[in-house]
Amino acid sequence: MAHDGREVLITGIGLVSCLGEGPQAHWEGLCQGKTALERTHFAPYLVHPIAPLELDKQIPKRSDQRQMEAWQRIGVYAAGLALDSAGAKGNADLLSRMDMIVAAGGGERDCAVDESILTELAKSPALDRLLNTRLMSDLRPTLFLAQLANLLAGNISIVHGVTGSSRTFMGEEQSGVDAVRIALARIKSGQSDIALVGGALNGERKDLILLYELGGQYLKGDFRPVWARAPKGGLVLGSLGAFLVLEERAHAERRGAKPLARLSRIASDRTQRRPGDIVQAIERMWSACEPELSPAGLAVISGASGAEPATSEERRFLEAHAGIPVRATGSYIGHSMEPQFIMNIGLAALTLGHGRLFPTHDPAGFEQPMEGGLRQVVVTSIGYWRGEGLALVDAV
Repeated sequence: MAHDGREVLITGIGLVSCLGEGPQAHWEGLCQGKTALERTHFAPYLVHPIAPLELDKQIPKRSDQRQMEAWQRIGVYAAGLALDSAGAKGNADLLSRMDMIVAAGGGERDCAVDESILTELAKSPALDRLLNTRLMSDLRPTLFLAQLANLLAGNISIVHGVTGSSRTFMGEEQSGVDAVRIALARIKSGQSDIALVGGALNGERKDLILLYELGGQYLKGDFRPVWARAPKGGLVLGSLGAFLVLEERAHAERRGAKPLARLSRIASDRTQRRPGDIVQAIERMWSACEPELSPAGLAVISGASGAEPATSEERRFLEAHAGIPVRATGSYIGHSMEPQFIMNIGLAALTLGHGRLFPTHDPAGFEQPMEGGLRQVVVTSIGYWRGEGLALVDAV
C-alpha cells in the first residue's frame, strides 16, 4: 500500500576518505581545500589513500579484521560510524528491522600470483596446461570467496548486528545511485522505515589502476582538479567508505533521532553516450526535480570524475545553469566508483547542516563563490563510462 507524503530523513552519516574520518574532518578538509596523494608507490600514477583508521573502534575483534580485505574493513568501519551517528549502534530491536543496501565491486586480485603466471606464460609452449595447473594450485578457495561483493553486507551484519533485509548492487557508479534510489523508494512506499545504505572502495590497488589505465581513463602527468583535466581527462582513484542511515520522519521522531537533512528525490538514467547524450540525460533528471527546486540557496555537488568526455558534457550542462554554484569533490577525495554518489550525498547533508557551501579552491575558475545561505543541494553522478544519477537533498 502506498504511503503518500512519507518524508525520508538522513539521520546518520559515516564517512572515511583521505580527508580523515567523520563529518568534522571532511568539513574542515573541504573548507581548507585539502587532499592527500600517494605519489610514489603506484608511480607514475596517483591515488588518494585512505586516512589511518583505528580499526578497533568499529571492528573490535582482530579475527574479524583479519578475515576482511581492505575494502571490507573500510566499509564496515564507515557503516559503524553511520550507526553511531544515527544513535542506532547496539539497539538490537532497531537493527533487526533495518534494511541494508550496499554498493560494491569485486574483491582484490592476488597480484603476486598474476605476475608469476604471466611471467611463466611468456616462456611456456603449453599455455593451456600451464594456466590450468597454476590456477588450480595457486588460487585458494578463500581468495575466491573474498571476491564476493556481498561479503561487505555480511561483515556489517556480523560486526554491527544489522539483520534486516539485505541487498548488494554491483555496477560501478550506477550501483551507488541505485542503492540509494531503492532505499528511498522502499521507505517512501511504506515497505521500510529505516535503512543503512552505502559502499566502500580500496583504490590503492595495482590491478584497479591497470584496469582503468588500459581503458584510457586514468589521469596521466601531474595532479590537476577535475575541471582542469580536459581535453584528455582522467580519473584518480580514491579509497573511501560512505554509509547513510535513511529513516522515515515519524519513525525518527519516535526514537528521538536528530535529522541531518532530507533526501527528497533520486533520479537515474542511462544513455548510449553519443555526443550530447549526457547533457540530455541531466536535463531530463533535472526537469523531474525542478518543481521542488528553489533558486535561492541552491548549489550543486558534482561527482565528476575528470574522465572524458563525461566531465566536459556535465560541465556544459552546468554552464547553462551558471547562476548555481558548483563544487566537485573528486578534486579532494578522488573517484571511488560504487560509493562516490553516496559519499557526495553525505557531504551534501553535512554542508546543509552548516548552512553554507564550502569555499571553492578551483584554479580553473569554473567554480564560483556562493553568497548567502544554503538550503538545497543537487548531487550529480555522471559515470566515467556509463550511468547518470541525480539526488535532491534539502535542509531540515
